[in-house]
Order: sequence, then C-alpha cells, then structure tokens
Amino acid sequence: MKKGFLLLCTSCICLSGFAQRTIEVSNPTEHTREEVISIPYATFSKHFAVDSLFTIQLGSSAITLPYQLERQGKSNIQNVLILVPIQAKEKVSLQVHQAPSPASFPSKAFARYVPERLDDFAWENDVLAFRMYGKALEGHRDDAQGMDVWAKRTENLVINKWYKENDYHTDHGEGLDYYSVGQTLGVGDLALYFADSVHFTKHYRQYEILDNGPLRTSFKLLYEDTDVNGQHITLSKTITLDTKKHFNKISVSLENKKASQTPVVIGLAKRGEASPQFAFNAKKQFLAYWEPDVQNHGHTATALIVPKAKVAFIDRDKKQFLLSSTIKNNQAFVYYNGAAWDRAGQVTSAEQWETLVANEVDNIKKPLVVRLK
Repeated sequence: MKKGFLLLCTSCICLSGFAQRTIEVSNPTEHTREEVISIPYATFSKHFAVDSLFTIQLGSSAITLPYQLERQGKSNIQNVLILVPIQAKEKVSLQVHQAPSPASFPSKAFARYVPERLDDFAWENDVLAFRMYGKALEGHRDDAQGMDVWAKRTENLVINKWYKENDYHTDHGEGLDYYSVGQTLGVGDLALYFADSVHFTKHYRQYEILDNGPLRTSFKLLYEDTDVNGQHITLSKTITLDTKKHFNKISVSLENKKASQTPVVIGLAKRGEASPQFAFNAKKQFLAYWEPDVQNHGHTATALIVPKAKVAFIDRDKKQFLLSSTIKNNQAFVYYNGAAWDRAGQVTSAEQWETLVANEVDNIKKPLVVRLK
C-alpha cells in the first residue's frame, strides 16, 4: 500500500498536505448514486482539526449534507458517515466547517424491538421496512420463518405509527404489509442446509442495536444454539440498512462445534405462478424476482446479492428460490437482500428491477472513492 493511503471497506482515503482541506468523492460507475460514505473519525477530526461539531457542504454551494457519527455499539465515535449525491463518473468536493452547535438531521433509518407484537424486531429506512420474528411467535398460529418486508410509498418512517395503529395490512396511503412469509425464508433470510433439505433455525433470542440513524441503522440478532444433523451450531447476524437503499447488508457469524464449515441457503419466497419472472446472474452472483400482483396490492420485487462467496442456484423447492453456499467457522459470510414495490414509483417493471440490482452489484464492487485533500 502506498504511503498516505488508507483502504476502507466502503471507501478509499488519501491523505495529502494541501493547504485547502476538502473531501474529494469520485464515482467510478456508469450510473448516478446517492449513498453513504464512511471516514474513520480519528482521521477525519485530525485532518480537519474539528471536534464533533461541524457542517459539511457540497462544493462551494450552500447545500449542507447530512451526516452521522457512527459508534458501532461502542462508547467512542468510530466513523463519520456522509450522504453524498453524485452523478455517473463524477467527482465532487465537500467542505468541512467547524460549527457552534450540534447538527440535527431528520432520521431516515431506524430499528427497534417490538415487544407489543410477539417479540418482532423491525427496522426501516425511507424506502422500505423489514422485520424478523422473535421467540414469542414460535408455536403461534401465525408463526412464520423468514424475513418480512413492508411495502412503503412514503419517505416517512412508519414502524412506530403502523404498530400503534395495528392496521398495517390495509393501505391508508403510505403502504402496507401484504408480503407473505409463511414457511419460507421470505425476502432473503438464511437457513441451514443438510441432506438437500432446508433446516430453519429458531427465531432470534437477543438483539443489540449498534447505531440508529439518522443515516444508518445497524443491529445484531443472536440465535439459540442449534443441533442439526449431529452438529452443534451457534449463529448471529449483523444487519445494516442505509438511507436511500433497497438493500440490507447482512453479515452472518457461524460456529460449528463438529465441522470446520457449514452448508447454508438464503432464499426468496415464491408465489406459485406458472412462469415466474426471475433472473439468476451467475457472473454477478445475484438473484432477482419480480412477483405477480397479489390480491391487487401491486408487485413486490425481491433480490439476493452474494458478492464474494461461491453460490449455487436451486430451483427445485416449490415454495422458494434458493442460493446455496457454505460458511467457514469464524469467517463472516456477507450477503445483501432487498426489495422494491412498484406502487412506490421507483421500480415499475421486472426489467427496471434487474437493472437496479445489477447496479447495486457494481456499487458494492466499486465503492465511491474518497480522498481527504
């Protein structure tokens, strides 16, 4: 690595000694992006000689960009997150100024435990809302297995409102929950896979919220130890959702007491149509599905992206599409799952959804390049 360069998982930062100190952001892809960049807080504060009170402006304009001080569950600030709009192949400059008071931005990402609804854990951004089921639902007549998604056509956060009103299966203008999970992995959950059979884990047992907006929510779900096929398995998932994104980033940590690696699948629920509209791209390692209209509620689109691990596509399960892979002990298995709703207006066809998913693969493999100058 060249002197003066620090490589990040989401950005690349170059430190140099120019008198005018700015943040330079470059988009290496052929499409417009609006996404969160991350800069280590220690590097940021030293370079700009600021504490936690500052503003960030887009170039010399009066546009102030929202940011978040990310802690990742720790007491000290770990990173500065900044939401940056940028055109294809564009390069923009951001200016940092000391401020007299803390900055405040409307929250666009949120998560919480929902004890009033059978231990749900729900999270959302300004595009979608998701939930995972807790222990209290096990054995209940409405028990389901995988991840649920709520269709939204508002940028407002709705979790607290919808749970309070308890009428979220009806669209009152903001969207609704009509997605059916049932005995499937829903919109991209993970299960164990032995002898060509899906083995659902029990629902999550504990949670830890790491960060909670305004730009990013992240949390960890811990699961009860599972004995399957003579193997004893410990499992946790760390889930991250940024504003503007259709996709969660999911990092799975798994330890098998009896083997060095464990077979798993991630899946998308099917809807039983004769000719489903789906695309599996083996080169880019994504699976995209355009669901049929369900009870005149519109079309939900779902997708999985596995950027690094080897996967195999399985289409013999009548209830769900599956991608199979293996997880090595103590090595994070990272994948992305996401969705869209045609009535939100951003994605209105299977072709548009496949393009958006392919672009997201490019975003993951070609992160915005960030340099401190």
